[in-house]
Amino acid sequence: MRPLVFTYGTLKAGFPNFRFNGGARVAGEFVTMHRFPLYLVGPRRVPWLVNAPGHGERVVGQLFEIDDAGLLQMDVLERVDAPDGYRRLAIEVVERNKPGALPVVALAYVKLPEQLDGQTIRVGPLFEYTREHAALYTPRDV
Repeated sequence: MRPLVFTYGTLKAGFPNFRFNGGARVAGEFVTMHRFPLYLVGPRRVPWLVNAPGHGERVVGQLFEIDDAGLLQMDVLERVDAPDGYRRLAIEVVERNKPGALPVVALAYVKLPEQLDGQTIRVGPLFEYTREHAALYTPRDV
């Protein structure tokens, strides 16, 4: 089976950076097993899922099965090799509103707690990144 990626922000279907998501969507809506802080950060209102389990909310998102080329494309967008970029982290998610559903392990793009300056938080913590939040987002100049 190809890797699973949990998308919670701009990489979700119908959101600003979906064109960089080459995965096949897994049916349903998913939620993190543990709470994580999800913020809109900086003047661009970028969604940040911070690797601080136990804080914030159980975050809602979508799950995608992805091949290596698609994962590489996401890594480039999320700047995983840059000191201030996102990091890929394996987390547990479960299908939302489905009692008895078993958790699955998926990759998520997270920021490290030390990358977050509290003064740059514009909104949050959130449990879901919505179209209203996406309307506030400004893409990075490429």
